[in-house]
Amino acid sequence: MPRSFYITTAIDYANGAPHLGHAYEKVLADVIARYRRMQGCQVHLLTGLDEHGQKVQQTAQQRNIEPQVFVDEIAVGFRQMLVDLGISNDDYIRTTETRHKKVVQDFLQRLHDQGFIYLGTKTDWYSTRQEQFLTDKDRNPDGSWPDIYGEVTQTTEENYYFKLSQFQPWLVDYLATHPDFVNPRFRQKQVLEFLKEPMNDLCISRPKTRLTWGIELPFDRNYVTYVWFDALTNYYSAVVDRGLWPADVHVIGKDILSPPHAVYWPCMLKALGLDPPKQLLVHGWWTINNQKASKSAGNAGSTLSYVSTHGADAFRYYLCREMVVGQDADFSAVSFVNRYKADLGNNLGNLVNRLLNMVGRNYAGSIPAAAADEPLEQGLRALWTETEAKLHKAIDEYQVSHALETLWVFISAMNAYIEARAPWKLAKSPEAADRARLDSCLAHVAEGLRLVATVLLPVMPVACAKLLVNIGRPVPGSFAGQLQWSQVCTLSKVAEACILFPPVDLPAPPASV
Repeated sequence: MPRSFYITTAIDYANGAPHLGHAYEKVLADVIARYRRMQGCQVHLLTGLDEHGQKVQQTAQQRNIEPQVFVDEIAVGFRQMLVDLGISNDDYIRTTETRHKKVVQDFLQRLHDQGFIYLGTKTDWYSTRQEQFLTDKDRNPDGSWPDIYGEVTQTTEENYYFKLSQFQPWLVDYLATHPDFVNPRFRQKQVLEFLKEPMNDLCISRPKTRLTWGIELPFDRNYVTYVWFDALTNYYSAVVDRGLWPADVHVIGKDILSPPHAVYWPCMLKALGLDPPKQLLVHGWWTINNQKASKSAGNAGSTLSYVSTHGADAFRYYLCREMVVGQDADFSAVSFVNRYKADLGNNLGNLVNRLLNMVGRNYAGSIPAAAADEPLEQGLRALWTETEAKLHKAIDEYQVSHALETLWVFISAMNAYIEARAPWKLAKSPEAADRARLDSCLAHVAEGLRLVATVLLPVMPVACAKLLVNIGRPVPGSFAGQLQWSQVCTLSKVAEACILFPPVDLPAPPASV
């Protein structure tokens, strides 16, 4: 049996429409999941929706509808985004589902029974926007509060607290002995910096006098649980009966690394006697035209229009190619169109049509067998061997952009190879040696395209399947035996033409902030 591979995304917060950040995270996780499936792993890809909390309750009240009605509406949009992007998730969890609530309440009860939760009265600063209590170390150097917290007020309240501080020494030691827990590593160093200051215990309740839209504490019905305690538990509650825990990787954005995922979550799991996830894969933020993506400006969501104008596969390619995992990236109409035209249309798409045209004209649509083996062919095959090794290494490190960069070096080399061979000239030559070179040229381009399309299936599943069918090859469900240079394309029937990436008008650029 192939080994299991459990991968999750952060669950999206149900207080607005999907935007670029949501889309990128789902695409990144999907590419990794599809790649692992092609390697023979039994993959389980989870995503979902975080539906409780004060902001959801307030928005529902403003619309004069029940919170459940509101989140049901929101869920439709997020699930449609997954369909539009071709995301192959195996499960979709909503935190209002009974299966999730049962596990959250079980966790709370177990922690309470073990003495890790206590009732206390504290006076704290509270951010309604972030739905969390703050301390003075969250302030700016000048004493003001960062904009992300919105209005901050001082509150005296009786609540339940999780003894988070008790686990700080364990967590510091765990990070020291597991240097790859956070990927990339410089993000782990940031977590360790955060842990240099003593941690406070975590307030894990909200009184129903202030918030009713949440999961009730099993040991005190006057309270609901803090939205982060609720949300983080989804990774476990979705697979509690499947035997998949711990997760192989949580794909998250840098804004929710510390403290939620790198501090709260592993400490909660430690207290419960459960293993932490094996790794947190942390991606950066997108800007739009070098401006901050903003829900109020509407620019983050407008980028999703490129899916309908240019196709999901082109959009997936652009996101994966443009952002180096761990770093920030910028989305612009100019860079999108440049990638679309140069990488997809001219470099890959034109190469396919060159092959189909030459095979159709000179071989009645059947790919010839390689008949000559000269330095040009030998060099192309050697480059593929090098490309495949680099590509696997990059994907294993979750650096999809590096993998694509490596692959496009090979695609460019195939274009240079066909220019050097000039098959349109060879076809006119009466020399037998030139005919043999023509055979080999088209055979090598066909095989190179087969290999490229196969390894690109996780990134552009529809376009690459179409490419394979148009060069007469089946779409493989596994990489096994498919990535070595071969002669399998010989006599395969090709299509007359194949427009993988049609020229289209540029949509209106996303709005500036």
